[in-house]
Amino acid sequence: MLYHLFESQRAILAPFAELAQASSKLLTHPLSPLSMTMAAPRMAAAFQVLNRVAKDYVKPRFEITEVHAAGRDVAVFEKLALEKPFCRLLHFQRLSEDVQTLQALKTQPRVLIVAPLSGHHSTLLRDTVRTMLRDHDVYITDWVDARMVPLDSGPFSLDDYVHYIQEFIRFLGADQIHVMSVCQPTVPVLAAVSLMASSGEATPRSMIMMGGPIDARHTPTAVNDLAVGKSIEWFENNVIHSVPQNFPGAGRRVYPGFLQHTGFVAMNPNRHLTSHYDYFKDLVRGDESSAESHRKFYDEYNAVLDLPAEFYLDTIRVVFQDFDLVNKRWKVAGQLVRPQDITRTALLTVEGELDDIAGPGQTHAAHDLCEGMAAKNKQRYDVMGAGHYGIFSGRRWREHVYPVITDFIAGLQPKAAPAATVAPATEAAPKAAAKPVVKAAPAPVTAAAAAALAPAKAVVKKAPTIAAPKVTAPKAAAPKIAAPKSAVVKPAEAKVAPKAAPAPALTPAEPKAVAQPVVPPAAQTVAKAAPATVAPAPAQAAAPVDLVSAAQAAEPVAVKPQVAQPVAAQTAAKPSAAPKKPA
Repeated sequence: MLYHLFESQRAILAPFAELAQASSKLLTHPLSPLSMTMAAPRMAAAFQVLNRVAKDYVKPRFEITEVHAAGRDVAVFEKLALEKPFCRLLHFQRLSEDVQTLQALKTQPRVLIVAPLSGHHSTLLRDTVRTMLRDHDVYITDWVDARMVPLDSGPFSLDDYVHYIQEFIRFLGADQIHVMSVCQPTVPVLAAVSLMASSGEATPRSMIMMGGPIDARHTPTAVNDLAVGKSIEWFENNVIHSVPQNFPGAGRRVYPGFLQHTGFVAMNPNRHLTSHYDYFKDLVRGDESSAESHRKFYDEYNAVLDLPAEFYLDTIRVVFQDFDLVNKRWKVAGQLVRPQDITRTALLTVEGELDDIAGPGQTHAAHDLCEGMAAKNKQRYDVMGAGHYGIFSGRRWREHVYPVITDFIAGLQPKAAPAATVAPATEAAPKAAAKPVVKAAPAPVTAAAAAALAPAKAVVKKAPTIAAPKVTAPKAAAPKIAAPKSAVVKPAEAKVAPKAAPAPALTPAEPKAVAQPVVPPAAQTVAKAAPATVAPAPAQAAAPVDLVSAAQAAEPVAVKPQVAQPVAAQTAAKPSAAPKKPA
């Protein structure tokens, strides 16, 4: 009945909230005559406060469209990875047009953030997600408002919550992710990983627990006192109500969001009254920046969701009243939860010094339960001066907590093996170049072949700096001689490699008074268009060279001899065979 009365009140106040908003705009619009009156600023501010008190708050959006990652700004797209009746697994996919940046993003650690199912939407962790996206591939659990889930989808208990977490971990790859839980989900996450370890399944690389009631007996807060001071029957009879008919989940028993919001405000009523009064003064002064900060915070804080009754009552009993986890008697679907079975997962716990939701010591208690972990895989961190929200949102989160989490995750990532350097196919391998040159067996040669052999001998004896080849062959293509290592002569028709391996150059030979044909300009142009290129030498012993055949294959077309002029023989490491002396 209470839920129906609340919905009736909301329907009645809705038009008044809109009227207050319209009146505020009328009093502040520069073209309105009313905006020039003395009382206009105060009246407009009062209408604005009235609008925010009476309006209905819907689930906000994450609105994360861009982050700075891998050294540049990259686009972020919110993508549905997996959908269940009571939860949606969201993936914040980062994309870039730069190939190197995209490859760097793919190698970053994968993190599953388990948002709390405790009244607020997962967008409460907007700052957490935005910051984590700098160096991680982020997924988050987006819990569905119970009043939006049809009754035929069945109940949702604390055991179902644990099974959801297990399914998400398996879906993302248990041995490849880090699970980060904030507040309420620390308990079911520890149970989920414990059950997986007990069954011999792969477990996450790490668990990062922040401000959660692992052992609510440490430093009890107002939340703990309320849970312990009332019986389960009291909670079931006073805070559990049925969803009205105007929602898809009509008839489902829930813990309504408006009751949770009332409880949140009742914990610090003076703080909220002061905040709204400051908002009023900011509007009067025209301090739009401060006013916008107030609106953003309360747009998130006032947007609440309904919890399934089964899940809420189980949490009160197991976590806050019977302490079944720390007493080692909690069973999920008949299987005992044994945190001591976790051996391959590291643990980091984070607490706030001034946390008024999960008191100091409640989260660090997980270290005592995880007895099977090595001491080097356990780490705890206390945030000085931080309250509950300060450990996952705001300046302290970004400047103090996040660097600790980043270093913790990075230390658990597998070390990448150094990539082997592969030489291009057109270059000789370094080892092959370092081996001694195998000399070819002697063979009968002609005078022309002997002239071709003379430069090759110079290669073996001296190796000065590389000189650019100057081809003097006429029309016929000169045969290519292999690298000094193999001394194999290859015909000019062989496939030209795109890039020649560096090799020792010939010492310029002394000019001899031997008549040599002068190459016509046309022939020089042709020869320069297709320079001889050194082919890669095979890493094996060289076969005997038939220099007679090579010299015959390279015999040039007869050219009318002219006046002989000494020409400096500047040939490359792979010289072409010298042409025969014209008859």
